[in-house]
Amino acid sequence: MANATNLRVLSGMRPTGQLHLGHYHGVLKNWLELQHEYECFFFVADLHALTTEYDNVGVISQSVWDMVIDWLAAGINPGSARLFIQSRIPEHAELHLLLSMMTPLGWLERVPSYKDQQEKLKNKDLSTYGFLGYPLLQTADIIIYKAGFVPVGEDQVSHVELSREIVRRFNYLYGREPGFEEKAEIAAKKMGKKNNKLYQDLRRRYQEHGDIEALEKARALIEGQQNISIGDRERLVGYLDGVSKIIFPEPQPLLTPAPKMPGLDGQKMSKSYGNTISLREHPGTVEQKLKTMPTDPARVRRSDPGEPEKCPVWSLHQVYSDHDTQDWVQEGCRSAGIGCLECKKPLIEAVLAELKPIQERAREYEEDPETVRGIISEGCESAREVARETMEEVRQVMGLVYR
Repeated sequence: MANATNLRVLSGMRPTGQLHLGHYHGVLKNWLELQHEYECFFFVADLHALTTEYDNVGVISQSVWDMVIDWLAAGINPGSARLFIQSRIPEHAELHLLLSMMTPLGWLERVPSYKDQQEKLKNKDLSTYGFLGYPLLQTADIIIYKAGFVPVGEDQVSHVELSREIVRRFNYLYGREPGFEEKAEIAAKKMGKKNNKLYQDLRRRYQEHGDIEALEKARALIEGQQNISIGDRERLVGYLDGVSKIIFPEPQPLLTPAPKMPGLDGQKMSKSYGNTISLREHPGTVEQKLKTMPTDPARVRRSDPGEPEKCPVWSLHQVYSDHDTQDWVQEGCRSAGIGCLECKKPLIEAVLAELKPIQERAREYEEDPETVRGIISEGCESAREVARETMEEVRQVMGLVYR
């Protein structure tokens, strides 16, 4: 549905404690851009954390506040985006439950990550509905705000596609109101004779010839009408497909670049690999970690030439260093013109320079926890207003309103 909600973006992170440079380069830098381009809802996915940490709940609460401080320190602006905690909006859980009533079990069992994660986390008993149903909870997270876009990497596109399928099924089951076609035709006439004729022509071109351009023009025409209600708008969009009123828009994946932040050992930066640099790590510790990073094993002595592509340090230079510095590294390493510590020096300076303003802001928030809690309380209240409005409509179409 082409309306203002299509400019909404929904994204969340599981609370795992203080964030590291992998989170900053892989997620937060993208959020920093999105918050100025879209209406953003960024949330702490504490219910999702329970799907795998249901037997280790003590770590979740403190992790929530550590993560929020890092978001704020990185530059996420509560004036530009709604920041909230998932479990503080009970409508998420309610919508998850209602979606579970109409989602085929097979759809959840075929999600690629379901068996992959069970294999990776063999030490945990994940034969729970919560774990099986987490893509359904993800869907509820997205559609309760009628978000048009979900920033994901390529490996998560299948989750958004499942959300789209669930939305289609929901709209099909519950968007069919009595006298739908008659109400849609009345709504079309409310646009005026000229616009009604254009709408009917575009609808015919789309339904008879599959003309996608006609579909987009028709949606834009509907969006531009000021004299029709939201309900009529939804009917007209649904009538383009000839099926039903559109209750939820189909969310689209907003592909984000694959995180380029390698860990200290050259693998992807991850706490499970023990190769991270935290955003609030002490500068002396950061320097020591970078100084002791492994390098090309061929460089046993200072005079031995090396190969940058075989060195984890080179991967970090690709993130932090300009072209001149990278050329200096390539030439100096291959010719043994520079030593490994010398090679690491500009990298250490660049990482510390990036972390300094983040750490300064983090200290301010650490010293003022009430401000942090206030920001989240306001975000929760604002997000819940939207969620409540959606759930009123959902209960209505599912026959759960009693007067």
